[in-house]
Amino acid sequence: MIRRAIARTFWTFSRWKLVAEPRSDRPAIFLGAPHTSNWDFVFMLALAWKLQIPLRWLGKNSVFAGWRGPIMRALGGIPVDRSDPSRIVHEVVERIRSGEDFNLVITPDGTRKGNTCWKSGFYRIARATGMPVTLGFVDRSTMTVGLGPTFDLTGEVSVDMDRIRAFYADKAGHHPAHRIEPRLREELDGA
Repeated sequence: MIRRAIARTFWTFSRWKLVAEPRSDRPAIFLGAPHTSNWDFVFMLALAWKLQIPLRWLGKNSVFAGWRGPIMRALGGIPVDRSDPSRIVHEVVERIRSGEDFNLVITPDGTRKGNTCWKSGFYRIARATGMPVTLGFVDRSTMTVGLGPTFDLTGEVSVDMDRIRAFYADKAGHHPAHRIEPRLREELDGA
């Protein structure tokens, strides 16, 4: 109740507008893109609390250091050791297969700047668990934050990524200069 009140206040006074397509009640992988600012975290919480969507999210280990750890975990965070990305995919898949039921937010950009390709963990988790993907976004050009379509991945990486690229083509992120084109390294390796 408190979280929803905080979110309602945030959206009432924010210059940004929340927009969301209807989604199924099925747990999903929520993509947070373009991930260009620390504000994306605030937007994610405000969106989830307003729409009453229980979310877990992946974040780098350093965010969970010291006094911040318990707070970040209480907000749904799961720490990620970036030196072994395949381990986190395995751990998340095992949690879901063991019966844990949750929506998972992943920022496939991996960081706010500096990468040339998206990380493929979201794709591997979705395929291994059968969870659909929901396209979440921040778009400075329209001052909107929200949720786009939810769909199941086909397993054809280029087909799925073309659909994702088409959706994000006009989404700028909070800092447009830091936007990364939605492309997996697997697409480049296969080209």
